[in-house]
Amino acid sequence: MSRALYVCVYAAEFPVQTRLRLHPELRSVPVAVLDGKAPQQFVFSMNRQARLAGAEYGMTKLEAEAIPQLGLFQRSPESEAAAHAVLLECAANFSPRIEDASAGTLPETACACALDIAGTERLFGPPETLAHRLREALHAAGFRTSIAVSNNFHAARLKAASLNGIAAIPTGEEASSLAKLPVGALHLEEDDAETFVIWGIRTLGELAALPEVDLVTRMGQRALQYRTLARGELPHTFQPIEPKFALEEFCDFETPVDQADSLLFVAARMIDCLVTRASGRALSLASLTVRMALEGGRVHQRTIRPALPTADRKFLLKLLQLEIAAHPPSAAVVSLTLTAQAGQSGKVQLGLFVPPTPEPSRLDITIARLKAIAGEERVGSPVLEDTHRPGAFRMGGFASGVAAGAAETSQPRMALRRMRPPVPVRVMLRDEKPATFRDRETRFEIDAAYGPWRTSGCWWSEENWEAEEWDVLAHAGSEALACLLVRDCKRDQWRLEAMYD
Repeated sequence: MSRALYVCVYAAEFPVQTRLRLHPELRSVPVAVLDGKAPQQFVFSMNRQARLAGAEYGMTKLEAEAIPQLGLFQRSPESEAAAHAVLLECAANFSPRIEDASAGTLPETACACALDIAGTERLFGPPETLAHRLREALHAAGFRTSIAVSNNFHAARLKAASLNGIAAIPTGEEASSLAKLPVGALHLEEDDAETFVIWGIRTLGELAALPEVDLVTRMGQRALQYRTLARGELPHTFQPIEPKFALEEFCDFETPVDQADSLLFVAARMIDCLVTRASGRALSLASLTVRMALEGGRVHQRTIRPALPTADRKFLLKLLQLEIAAHPPSAAVVSLTLTAQAGQSGKVQLGLFVPPTPEPSRLDITIARLKAIAGEERVGSPVLEDTHRPGAFRMGGFASGVAAGAAETSQPRMALRRMRPPVPVRVMLRDEKPATFRDRETRFEIDAAYGPWRTSGCWWSEENWEAEEWDVLAHAGSEALACLLVRDCKRDQWRLEAMYD
């Protein structure tokens, strides 16, 4: 069996990183995140620029607003949860065994996870190479991290939290690698921290050098755990988690957004993240659901379904723009959630003599524009409804491709061509059968009439119907025709519904 080997990922100031991940234009300006409820809000997390500008942890919102050019955001647990899932998903590309190490990490604003990378040398090379590739992947996903590699789980976690970059701890040198770290790096109880201050213990190296028996005699068994941690020798039972793969991005706004351009600016970055995550698994986006939380507690939700799964960012953004233009929210947007369904983008081999079909992306945009002009219920493919009402159909989504089993045949067939709208006619009866009928211009003599075929339905609603259908053969001079006459029994009206070819 391979010897235990861990790589720990440490993301400092994770609440701020969650905000900057979807707003990369703010990385060079001071940004702070507030926690708590008004009027007791305080600075909970900040980036380096905010710290240089004079911001401090625990500072009230009023004090923070006095700092020039300091951007303030309210803490969002939903955004942090979504970003945490993305971080674990990105790390899972390098090892399926991941443990969330945020619980024992200081300060509370940090996010950490550890990967068991034993036996991955043949896939990613030496541990240092894997650490560099992992850090680059996380940076592409929008996270600034530090990474440490060690045979000891806790040594890797402590080292990663104390540096800005990548470090690999050689086997047997855990104690010397941790010696210069402050004692505060350990999760100490308040009384124990005061005791170490009184003793003059400032670093983990000084703590590791204390006599084991005397230390346990004075402070108890928990002091032995502190000393073992400082020496990088504390064993650990790895508890892997199984991060669920879900293509979802969340962003809430400090002030409600009522401009479509501002909404699409943020949505563009969210679509980029979704496409990048799907492409990492050789997938495309089959559908995109947009959920907007509006002022007043209402929710506006729309779903975009391209004709074929796609990974084209500009194309998806254009579809989203057309969808929002056709169905704008009724109030300002408070938060935005994008959820995508993954799918495989298939390739179609066209025949040599098959006429070329339009590109799916251009076809989708054209259909979206036609829906905006003519109405959503007037564009698409006809779909028969599950009802006995004659000719009932609805317009469904357009799907490219040729229906399977549409084989050509040389046998003659009769076609029934519906007339939309039906033509009103006047019918003369003889022996309770149609004898003649007249439209606006011509009078037809009926040679044969077959029927009636009576239909009715939907008696429980206002859309109920009752009709009689007659198949007739008629002529007007030298002109002959075969048609379908229908009598609306409720209104006692006749109409010409269809022609037989």
